[in-house]
Amino acid sequence: MLKTVFEIAQAVQSGTTTATQVVKDSLQKIKELNPQINAFIEVWEEEALARAADIDARRERGEKLGALAGVPVGIKDNILYKGHKATCCSKMLENYVAPYNSTVVEKLLAADAVLIGRTNMDEFAMGSSNQTSVYGPAHNPVNFDRVPGGSSGGSAAAVAAEMVPAALGTDTGGSVRQPAAFCGVVGIKPGYGRISRYGIVAFSSGADQVGVVASDVKGAALLMEVLCGRDVNDSTSLPDEVPAFSQNFTENIQGLKVGMPKGFLDNLGEEVKNKILAAADKLKSLGAELIEIDVPHAKYSAPCYYIITSAEASSNLARFDGIRYGYCDKKATNLNDYYELSRAPFGPEVKKRIIIGATALKAENYAECYLQALKVRELIKQDFAKAFEQVDVILTPTSPTTAFGLGAHKDNPLAVYLADLYTCQGNIGGLAGISVPCGEDKEGLPVGLQFYGPILQEEKILNAAYHFEKAL
Repeated sequence: MLKTVFEIAQAVQSGTTTATQVVKDSLQKIKELNPQINAFIEVWEEEALARAADIDARRERGEKLGALAGVPVGIKDNILYKGHKATCCSKMLENYVAPYNSTVVEKLLAADAVLIGRTNMDEFAMGSSNQTSVYGPAHNPVNFDRVPGGSSGGSAAAVAAEMVPAALGTDTGGSVRQPAAFCGVVGIKPGYGRISRYGIVAFSSGADQVGVVASDVKGAALLMEVLCGRDVNDSTSLPDEVPAFSQNFTENIQGLKVGMPKGFLDNLGEEVKNKILAAADKLKSLGAELIEIDVPHAKYSAPCYYIITSAEASSNLARFDGIRYGYCDKKATNLNDYYELSRAPFGPEVKKRIIIGATALKAENYAECYLQALKVRELIKQDFAKAFEQVDVILTPTSPTTAFGLGAHKDNPLAVYLADLYTCQGNIGGLAGISVPCGEDKEGLPVGLQFYGPILQEEKILNAAYHFEKAL
């Protein structure tokens, strides 16, 4: 069975294999493993096979195929695909059918990818473990008793279990990179605005980004080529030229300046710390130069992140009023009861963040909470900008721990929030970030290494990750 994006695309384009066979292999894997893992909450089998057959017929006619010809791809359940459900794994949207395609779906279809199904996620992308989904938790393929991370846990689990070679997720505070680290695959979040957010159900408009989970760095780079670029439907999308990421890898990383933030190992367990230090040594042996840097305000990223994103969530989720769309409870006899009953389906985590956000935005709290968080965010951005005057990329752990057990932090939500400690810095700081596996702990659980780079310079982190992946 072909396992990587490049292998599949090249084999289908050359006629070495057919898109139909590739899709059949993917569907078979899903049938075998998904009942245990719960990575996919819906699979579009007939549609996928029909699309694969059309791709094969076009190749036989001599037509040129797209860059992702025949590649099976899963999409997170908050990405719109016309005529298909997009529920955000919430009862609030249990019957919502997308009326149009998101830009990322349009680009995947134009590149001849085959969309296999929608993947499990934390409800409305709020969570770091995929345990808040109304469809039940996804399980980590490495160890079924562990979480796959979140909120894009289903996408990461699907790739790690080799059901698909790639899947799309969204990353607001680490929701692509952290599950990629927990499951032992590659996850990348480009700089804000690189990929259009049109057709993505919003959690936090100032931090949400579409990201890619893939089985290897080169496959992630190819997906980035397809997905990045200006979109007239998204005013925040960037007009800058998109490099040929998958073709721009250098021969080596000799002289690459890698920043090591002061105190960045302070919050790590011993095993994760040792793997990160070993990874740094490996980079040094490949010719990279390790440089200590200072990003003093980065330690405030997590509280800053939770205030800003919760505030934006409380605003974005106000649209789910049961009138235009969303859950509608017809038992109400007055307007107040209608609003209360129609918003009851939100899960506890979503309600918690709405309350936090609404509290931060109250007139008496605005200056002290929300405005202060915005000011701190600017300081964090300035710290990283200064750091990148000295270095090409910054190295950190992806997560302070490996995948924790299902239900392990049920009574301690702070422990779950701290899983985003290193990843939310990228969203608050406006950086591009990639997570790549760097080994396993004593229990065989993957450890993730993260590279950060400046916005519009994703090729730097892809290149560093590519050479590290090859060396490992």
